[in-house]
Amino acid sequence: MNPKLAHLLVRLYPAHWRSRYGDEFEALLEARPGNLGTAANVIASALYEHIFPTQRGPTMNPDPQPRATLTPDTITLGTIARQPSALLPLAMSLTALTLVLVHVAIYGAVREADEGPTAHLWQILMAAQIPVIAFFALKSLRQAPGPTLKVLTLQATAVLANIAAVFSFNLG
Repeated sequence: MNPKLAHLLVRLYPAHWRSRYGDEFEALLEARPGNLGTAANVIASALYEHIFPTQRGPTMNPDPQPRATLTPDTITLGTIARQPSALLPLAMSLTALTLVLVHVAIYGAVREADEGPTAHLWQILMAAQIPVIAFFALKSLRQAPGPTLKVLTLQATAVLANIAAVFSFNLG
């Protein structure tokens, strides 16, 4: 693989991971023939490492004592994202978007004179997210503002994708 591409791919990983594994991994990538599949695998692994970090061993964590409680510096994006109040709005948005796409696939992008059951289900799913997102934000922002804001951004993106789909198909 091209050394510049290998270096760029290794830079996608978190700093603590790069300090422990970066040089070895970069050498491995340079020694092997690279293709699109390898690059996609490395990118996916880097994203996974950001969400679910590798357990830090003695060389990665200067504090050898395990922490019994979660503190703001030990809470990761993966810890926050696994909470039901973080996952539920995303699942609701995905379900609502699926409803819109299935409706368009079956009936076409025609606006009906009377709102049907699909529109009502979509409205319920979108409106029911608001209290869940508010609960998540109030509960998690104090504990870990950085990861919580990332999850809130993801939730807002899912809501905006739904709104964009409805208006792009002229259903709203």
